[in-house]
Amino acid sequence: MREFLSILAIAYGFAINMTGFAVMGIDKKRAVRGAWRISEASLFLVAFLGGALGCTLGMRHFRHKTKHWYFKYGMPAIFAVQIFLVLFLYNSLS
Repeated sequence: MREFLSILAIAYGFAINMTGFAVMGIDKKRAVRGAWRISEASLFLVAFLGGALGCTLGMRHFRHKTKHWYFKYGMPAIFAVQIFLVLFLYNSLS
């Protein structure tokens, strides 16, 4: 059962981070075209749900939202908290 939960957690982490990377790219493309945008709240929601690494990498790769201090420092800060929580849970369950 523990192995299944580990695989499930890894799959979720991969999927949510790919989603974070993708939404940053999609929002950048929409910004360039002047089209309807993804809200900043939605971008942060993806990050809070575990996709902070993907959002951060997408932000840097697409050069999107890098001038906003709350994205520039907020996304990496959320990622740092997520790493801390993962390590804490891993050590608690071992």
